[in-house]
Amino acid sequence: MLFHRSGPIVALGLFFTLLGPIAAVKHENFKTCDQSGFCKRNRAYADKVTAGGSSWTSPYTLDPKSISVKKGQLTGVVLKTLEGGTDSIRLPLTISFLDSGVARVTVDEEKRQKGDIELRHGSRARKERYNGAQDWAIVGGLTLNQAVSSNTENGRTIVPYGPDDNFKAVVRHSPFSIDFMRGEDTQIQFNGNGLLNMEHWRPKVDRVQKEGEPAPPEPTEDEDTWWEESFGGNTDSKPRGPESIGLDITFPGYEHVYGIPEHASSLSLKQTRGGSGAYEQPYRLYNSDVFEYEMDSPMTLYGAIPLMQAHRKDSTVGVFWLNAAETWVDIVKTKRSSNPLSLGIGGTTDTHTHWFSENGLLDVFVFLGPTPKDITQPYNELTGYTQLPQHFALGYHQCRWNYVTDEDVKDVDRKFDKNRIPYDVIWLDIEYTEGKKYFTWDKDNFPDPLGMQKHLDDNGRKLVIIVDPHIKNEANYPVVDALKAQNFAVVNKDNNIFEGWCWPGSSYWPDTFNPAVVKWWKSLFTYSSFQGVASNAFLWNDMNEPSVFNGPETTMPKDNLHFGSWEHRDVHNINGLTFVNATYEALLARDDPKHQRRPFVLTRSFYAGSQRVGAMWTGDNLAAWDHLEASIPMILNQAISGFSFSGADVGGFFGNPSKELLTRWYQAGAFYPFFRAHAHIDSRRREPYLAGAPYTEPITQALRLRYTLLPAWYTAFHTASTTGEPVVRPMWYMHPSDEAGFALDDQFYVGDTGLLVKPALKENVESVNIYLPPTSDVYYDYFSYQPHTARGSSVRLDAPLLGHTPVLMRGGNILTRKDRPRKSSALMRHDPYTLVVALDNYLSAEGTIYIDDGESFNFQSGHFIHRRFRIAPIPSSSPPSSSSPPSSSETKLKLESLDLHPSPTHKNHIAFLKTVKDIRVEKIVIVGAPRGWESLTEVVVKEEGGRGERKVGILWKEGGKGARWAVVRDPGVGVGRGWSVEF
Repeated sequence: MLFHRSGPIVALGLFFTLLGPIAAVKHENFKTCDQSGFCKRNRAYADKVTAGGSSWTSPYTLDPKSISVKKGQLTGVVLKTLEGGTDSIRLPLTISFLDSGVARVTVDEEKRQKGDIELRHGSRARKERYNGAQDWAIVGGLTLNQAVSSNTENGRTIVPYGPDDNFKAVVRHSPFSIDFMRGEDTQIQFNGNGLLNMEHWRPKVDRVQKEGEPAPPEPTEDEDTWWEESFGGNTDSKPRGPESIGLDITFPGYEHVYGIPEHASSLSLKQTRGGSGAYEQPYRLYNSDVFEYEMDSPMTLYGAIPLMQAHRKDSTVGVFWLNAAETWVDIVKTKRSSNPLSLGIGGTTDTHTHWFSENGLLDVFVFLGPTPKDITQPYNELTGYTQLPQHFALGYHQCRWNYVTDEDVKDVDRKFDKNRIPYDVIWLDIEYTEGKKYFTWDKDNFPDPLGMQKHLDDNGRKLVIIVDPHIKNEANYPVVDALKAQNFAVVNKDNNIFEGWCWPGSSYWPDTFNPAVVKWWKSLFTYSSFQGVASNAFLWNDMNEPSVFNGPETTMPKDNLHFGSWEHRDVHNINGLTFVNATYEALLARDDPKHQRRPFVLTRSFYAGSQRVGAMWTGDNLAAWDHLEASIPMILNQAISGFSFSGADVGGFFGNPSKELLTRWYQAGAFYPFFRAHAHIDSRRREPYLAGAPYTEPITQALRLRYTLLPAWYTAFHTASTTGEPVVRPMWYMHPSDEAGFALDDQFYVGDTGLLVKPALKENVESVNIYLPPTSDVYYDYFSYQPHTARGSSVRLDAPLLGHTPVLMRGGNILTRKDRPRKSSALMRHDPYTLVVALDNYLSAEGTIYIDDGESFNFQSGHFIHRRFRIAPIPSSSPPSSSSPPSSSETKLKLESLDLHPSPTHKNHIAFLKTVKDIRVEKIVIVGAPRGWESLTEVVVKEEGGRGERKVGILWKEGGKGARWAVVRDPGVGVGRGWSVEF
């Protein structure tokens, strides 16, 4: 967030030039690669290797005598030969082969591992390379495949592993490298280009010549940033000296790579060292408070997920770089051809990536696919699945900095109702507090917070309040008094409490790496401690990178110390995860253990694993068309990287959107997994009802469409929470054979629903071109049911500003929705369902629905409904003459509801069924209905435990441009029961 221009925060003017509300990003506040010592050194190392060409030999070799393969692991020692060739550094290697088919490569440094080094400046920091990232990011999936074996030949050790031993790790001893193969083809190479670089510990040599002594030797390397580094008025003491790690990872034959969020860039990542449209800087992962960030940039943003996936036709592979320190990634693509006379025409593209982190272990997980799901499933098994959120969290969230009084909140709430606009949550930013002291209320402006929350609760609505990690340093403030008294704050390199500046002015930061701090943090959220908070209030953690206004790069000094004496440089990118995890635990702890509800926490900073505990948003964007456009690839990259519960500030945080832009943003935002409007304190009010005619109507339509589709969204989140598959999915994920879709990032699917969405993202357009893959699939317009079969080309869809978002339904899918407009999702709970059946060319379709109580953890003990709906032709007594689609005369179909519950007779499942026994399917719409149904007037309905067999009316309809559909009104079947409808 931008700095407030009045009030106590003016004191920050001592440290900053305050920005106006539409200023551009301050590049001078953030490092380029040349200003980051280890990044510059690793790029220079790469240039040295490249310049050496075939004469270059990597100084890293695997000692063959050290190799051992047992109990699912290959262990050994990599030797780094120093210049001169007489000394070497021992680097312990472990390659773990997991039951999931994932391989893990870890390299440490023996001297640091044993603590056999000296720290400078009398530092209290740990001597080892940080090995705790796993403790925060990894929650499962580490079971070893104890059956792996190996053979060694011609200077290589080969380990078959994975499904049917179809994978191989080919470990070359000298120079050290690893090829990961699937079948007979190399999919991923480690150190194939010789860029492995592990900066070992060495003592600082005093190069000042003393009188009467010979001159000290000249350095053989550039030591300029080895021992200290200055930026933005801060000097990093670097007590352990240089300690970066670097590795080249090559994807042979793969042109497209995705992931490593968060960046305001394209879905398919760009080159960074030459090439068409290349960036000049590497992609940076260093969680930072970058307000008003620029578009089309590899510049770091608020979060970091170091997962990269590479894709080519029918093959997906990936790597997960488990490191919590500042990290940069270079990308270079090269063409190669098997025919030297081809002159570069045809052939394949290799993607070469170069990863380097400031310190820590070299720790990389390798995924060999071959399908996108074969990456997301084991990755989520490792880092945890997306949280199944409370149902309300999938509704619409109304936020701004700030709603200024409790009466203001209630007035906004009433106006939503007056204008018949649904919403679920209203948010309070920092001004609700007394003097920006968290766990307090401004008694003048919020004299009755419980009454305000009761007002919201009357319509099932919620409140979200912000609690940031900076604690105001002010006398007689119990929270900071306890923080100081119990030594719970992060300390500086001198072991004194670290004082920085943020919204309250002078602030301290709780060290949420410390279990005792987490326990204390939980105590602050109890209803008796945080008075004025009701059970329908939830949390928002902002500024948790952490943002420190007077710190280097607007964050903490790297030589600050955390629990366990780890430096901040060791753990920076995980800091935000530890804080949101503490808040998640606090929300769990405030409820009665017998009636715990799923917490809702929004975080700005994140790392791999953050998906387990909340949602994220893309930070402080602008009210500009390019920021609307960028939101789609940003959210898609989050989704394929395991963090589906993501969104962007609808309307743009900074500035004032035009009415057209605001309308288009709602139409797109209705298909964000996390749907929230937010605005800066200096921007004009822009609640949907203020847009006025003719804009309020299409905005309201977009909101109602979101609520209509909530059953589909909730089912998609259930899938993500159990299989790891993204809630929103790019074209390459759904159509891995279609090369034309590999770089598309402005259209996407919603889960398994078959909904294909192409928002209008540009100014002054009234139509969009939506690309359809080269299959025989039929797609139907969601609103008109008009069929489309483009087969590898685009179709033009109307996208009137005063209309709706262009959406298609892929034939072969069954969609569930609720059609009755309500004020909030809570009031929809007992509403009946509509099934929309989009027939494919074979007159078949299927889909699923997942239902639970929408708030508790009871689903974990069987309190849920999970059913599959399936429609197909009723088999005739004679065998089919061919595999061709049935003719229009073959019109007898059967739609049925099948139970997917793993224990359908379990008492908890039976108990839950009783709570929804009166919820029925009120309508079935068959899209693409055969012409043979024109004269059909009745269908046969059968239901288990219901009213037996009966006949229900059906209405056949025909629209323009080939649209045909049939409607079964009120079949009267229970949503949780088994039933069938015969046409």
